[in-house]
Amino acid sequence: MKIYTRVGDQGMTKQISGRMVPKTDAQIVALGDLDELESWLGNVIAIMGNTHTAERQELQDIQRKLYDLQADISVKRHQVMVPDDTTRLETRIDQLTAEVPVLKAFILPGGTPTGAALQYARTVARRAERSVVRLNQEQPLEPAILTYLNRLSDFLFALARTMNWREGYQEVPSKPTKA
Repeated sequence: MKIYTRVGDQGMTKQISGRMVPKTDAQIVALGDLDELESWLGNVIAIMGNTHTAERQELQDIQRKLYDLQADISVKRHQVMVPDDTTRLETRIDQLTAEVPVLKAFILPGGTPTGAALQYARTVARRAERSVVRLNQEQPLEPAILTYLNRLSDFLFALARTMNWREGYQEVPSKPTKA
């Protein structure tokens, strides 16, 4: 089977229903941003190598959840997310933030390769969330989906800080530039 179809060569794509829509369609954009996030988490896992086994497993579980979410959005089923998914993220956020110093200022993204990759994943998660919020305006989604995606970027931020802290990286506060 070839991986190209030529169907999308002129800016259109086929939904799972068979309907042709522009590649700028809100559903297509949301699916693409979720796919990018899922892929970027794979990059984070690769950067971690054979270390941080529990965190790698956690990120793979999130990848699977995002894959299922994309499938649900594609067929307009919306059954993959439940409030417990968000509760699990919140529990982990609390555990991770208890491990690092309290933030007293905004910090610059970066640090160790793992921490920097997680910070980037956080920004991709926020973009995906915005795309899904836009889709929700046209095609109402389960509220648990929006809540989960909102919390996911917080989780990635907390995990980035913790990975940096564990590896001895000192956070750099963000300071305004002088005019």
